[in-house]
Amino acid sequence: MRIMGLDVGNKRIGIALSDPMGWTAQGHSVLQRKNTAADYDELLKICREYEVEKIVVGYPLNMNGTIGPKAIEIQQFADIMREKSQLPVELWDERLSTRSAERTLLEADLSRKKRKQVIDKVAAVNILQAYLNASS
Repeated sequence: MRIMGLDVGNKRIGIALSDPMGWTAQGHSVLQRKNTAADYDELLKICREYEVEKIVVGYPLNMNGTIGPKAIEIQQFADIMREKSQLPVELWDERLSTRSAERTLLEADLSRKKRKQVIDKVAAVNILQAYLNASS
């Protein structure tokens, strides 16, 4: 079962895909957000192309586990994605996923410009891999 992982931000969406067996997450791309309709269309195109069967969306809870304004926004995004794709969409706690991605990229000694280009994709990989690990 191929699963898509998403790290949804205001300007970019990091995209990761699992292998066909659903064991490992690999970075796919970073979608530069344009408008809502175009964003969903591009994500649905990737779902069709890779025969995605489930979508996991990073859920930005507050550090104390409460739901804030950004988490509510992501819930709405996930609801629309579920409706448009007709696929199961799950929310996955993403606290510290971007910070973890930043640490990984710093250890890889990437320049600030290169980190900015890939951090969302690495965060999506972290979200999806954590989901896959917990599901196995």
